[in-house]
Amino acid sequence: MEYEDLYAHLAHGPLQAWLDRGLVRSLQAAHAAPHGDMERWQQAIRQLPQTRPSRIILDADTITIGAKADLSDSERKQTEGALRLLHPWRKGPYDFFGIGIDTEWRSDWKWKRIAPHIEPLRGRTVLDVGCGNGYHCWRMAAAGAGTVIGIDPTWLYVMQYRAMRRYITKPPVWVLPLGIEQLAADLGAFDTVFSMGVLYHRRSPFDHLRELRQALRPGGQLVLETLIVEGDENTVFLPPGRYASMRNVWFLPSSAALEKWLLRAGFRNVLLIDDTVTSTQEQRSTDWMRFHSLPDFLDPTDPGRTVEGHPAPRRVTFTASSPW
Repeated sequence: MEYEDLYAHLAHGPLQAWLDRGLVRSLQAAHAAPHGDMERWQQAIRQLPQTRPSRIILDADTITIGAKADLSDSERKQTEGALRLLHPWRKGPYDFFGIGIDTEWRSDWKWKRIAPHIEPLRGRTVLDVGCGNGYHCWRMAAAGAGTVIGIDPTWLYVMQYRAMRRYITKPPVWVLPLGIEQLAADLGAFDTVFSMGVLYHRRSPFDHLRELRQALRPGGQLVLETLIVEGDENTVFLPPGRYASMRNVWFLPSSAALEKWLLRAGFRNVLLIDDTVTSTQEQRSTDWMRFHSLPDFLDPTDPGRTVEGHPAPRRVTFTASSPW
């Protein structure tokens, strides 16, 4: 994959320092160690028709590329087969030429909860950490962001983004196969940084908060979403094993403790904007994500608890600002 358009876009803007301080090397390193299924995924994208879509809709719950009438029946069958080779689809929903992709997560629900409470994105340079296939990146672009960079080290999600990018060419949105560790230290260039569903996967949450703060320009806004538990400002839950069948869950603070963490990490203007128990309507298995999902991770006799007996997933979103 080539990134000339990305490099040209960054060359004269606030992210030029990242371009000068290792972005090219980081991407080269990522491509030097591709996933074993890369050839199959690349073949899937090559099978997508080169039809020019009659419409692109990014500012709606379902991101839509083209219409059913844009393709013949045989082309539509070929398109669906190619998209299914990129299973599992976790973030969405999407519609490709009348082919609805019912993803595991109703990511539009999260966007509806947080979008009214964040600073306007128009003209902003935005980073989405752990962005998956970039669903929220497209919504950020539709909200007027000037540049949106999504980073996620999972190659499958990057390839799903590439399938969309085959048709969506205008908005300055890039999903890169990188983790936040590949971001230049003390970059201080993004107006808004999103970290949604990442903090509880980090062995060192304070290191993650530091990385997020260093990515922001002075006065920039952080949008942080993570799992929490009930408790006071000193409550932090460390699962002794799995949590909701996930092996890589580390620290679940209370909402009050997370606010304290953000202040201790140097953020200002910390504000809770959403507190939601994850429902089995928002996260579930579908025909496009056929593995186990949230309904399988909850106690069948008590949906308020996980199969391990822990409190069921509850997520909060905070906004905070980087100090001037």
